[in-house]
Amino acid sequence: MNNLLDPAILFFLFGAFAGLVKSNLEIPAPISRFLSLYLLMALGLKGGFALAASGFTLEVVRSLGAAVTLAVLVPLLGYLVLRRWLSGLDAAAVAATYGSVSAVTFITAVQTMDHQGLPYGGHMAAAMALMESPAIVLAVVMANTLRQRAAGGLALGGGTAALTAPGSAAVGLPLGKVLHESFTDGAQLLLLGAMVVGFVTGDTGQAAMQPFTGDLFKGMLAFFLLDMGLLAARNLPKVKGQSPWLVAYGVVGPLVHAGLALGLAWAAGIAAGDAALLMVLAASASYIAVPAVLRHAIPEANPSLYFGLSLGVTFPLNILFGIPLYIGVAHAVLG
Repeated sequence: MNNLLDPAILFFLFGAFAGLVKSNLEIPAPISRFLSLYLLMALGLKGGFALAASGFTLEVVRSLGAAVTLAVLVPLLGYLVLRRWLSGLDAAAVAATYGSVSAVTFITAVQTMDHQGLPYGGHMAAAMALMESPAIVLAVVMANTLRQRAAGGLALGGGTAALTAPGSAAVGLPLGKVLHESFTDGAQLLLLGAMVVGFVTGDTGQAAMQPFTGDLFKGMLAFFLLDMGLLAARNLPKVKGQSPWLVAYGVVGPLVHAGLALGLAWAAGIAAGDAALLMVLAASASYIAVPAVLRHAIPEANPSLYFGLSLGVTFPLNILFGIPLYIGVAHAVLG
């Protein structure tokens, strides 16, 4: 309940209300983009400052290794489950969306832990960056495999044998181009670059940037979550008419993914604070980076499925209820 009384969360609820009543309240796209870049830059700097203070330890290596493992495991398991209700390409797209991460969900979780005085490692910002791209790569590989099977006339079942029109060439971007777009994405580069700056400048940089990374952060996050509330409410109708099992995946899937992260954290001996953020990352779903790439890489997939489900269902559930749940469970289990 304390999480719901946080000003940033209340602004998210207010934005959702404004969207549901079809208000003309709107955050201009350039301002929304600026807020997103600001939050990533501030998060990267804060992570770099913390990493400079702690150094590269075995704890850092274990956390980053667990993050990469989850980034591969979650989309593969998701594809196997989603394939029961969706065509191959749609399943690959949704699995990629849930296999990647939401930076705003992670930033909100970091702010929540800061507010509660709970410790965590600054290197978890690097874990977030590492978890963004593997799911995209796996989705493209799966899509290319499905197209090749369809072109060869193999029966894939579930209506996926004919993925392209008769006589047409398979569409989609080459894997090399997708890899380039994934690893040179501007937001991801800004996050990593800010981490490097924070790590190099250390305490001196932290003192100089305090007004930027500290004083402004909460207000900027609240403003951005207002915009996210508007977007979530306006994308919720896209979920209507979808299979109840698919909607259930948008609710239950993140909980299962968070459980996998908790088990992996326990096995690797990861501290409770880092485990909590690992659970948040595993439970989140991308609604910016992955959908942008999938529109070009897997154009046959239905955007209302992966975008509507992640932003209309999973994002608000994580922001309102998931974050305090994951933090509480991680500290209850790992101490």
